[in-house]
Amino acid sequence: MISEAQFKKEITGIISNAVREDVGDGDHSSLACIPKEAIGKAKLLVKDKGILAGVEFAKEVFAYVDKNLNVETLIEDGSEVKYGDIAFYVSGSSQSILKAERLVLNAMQRMSAIATKTNFFVGLLEGTGTKILDTRKTTPGIRALEKWAVKIGGGENHRFALFDMIMLKDNHIDFAGGVTEAIVKTKNYLRKTGKDLKIIVEARSLTEIKEILDTEGVYRILIDNFNYEDTLEAVRLIGDTCLTESSGGINEDTIRQYAECGVDYISSGALTHSVYNLDLSLKAV
Repeated sequence: MISEAQFKKEITGIISNAVREDVGDGDHSSLACIPKEAIGKAKLLVKDKGILAGVEFAKEVFAYVDKNLNVETLIEDGSEVKYGDIAFYVSGSSQSILKAERLVLNAMQRMSAIATKTNFFVGLLEGTGTKILDTRKTTPGIRALEKWAVKIGGGENHRFALFDMIMLKDNHIDFAGGVTEAIVKTKNYLRKTGKDLKIIVEARSLTEIKEILDTEGVYRILIDNFNYEDTLEAVRLIGDTCLTESSGGINEDTIRQYAECGVDYISSGALTHSVYNLDLSLKAV
């Protein structure tokens, strides 16, 4: 996983790029009709039901746009919200509030949707000991926000990107000439480069599970697109040798049964690629 410093750098980059994209050479709508010295106040109004996410990000956006903006938080990230709730008030320069408005709303609506879906999946897994993981199936440019939202919803983050973990999937294995070849080449690469990266290997069959187990040094085995019976057998074969992860076509109707097979993790791209934004508004008061 990436460090806290790397994560903060990603967030700062998202904000600076989004402000550049949205504001350009100026918010001319506000500049045209609102005096520079005008002071205002707005509330973040919830118009939906779910898990709130992005309050802390909103604070960073407001501070980036105008360090003199003041945020009064009423509801924290990770809280359940309903229609009519007020998450926070922001006060200060009216021009600055309007400059930050759309970025705050776009981010919070999507983050809250992801947190809500993640929390739903966490509830389905309650009592099994299995944890839900996100994937790299994220919106280009805002991965850090979406993975942050998964954490707020009670899930866990998979690798952040290609650089912070080795994950040998079907194409890697086929291009490398097989499971054993891919693992051996990977361990040689890590030895030569001096990199300390965990290795996850995808298995497409019980035969590949056995082949992976014959090679030491694998952190987690991805049991991909297995049925329940084969997942149970895979978990039995792996035992305590390494961690296990199920993935592939698992949805809200099947996730509990896969968890009851005994896997440590279930990863789901749907946490980030198939959500509907929570309805939020920023209204002047």
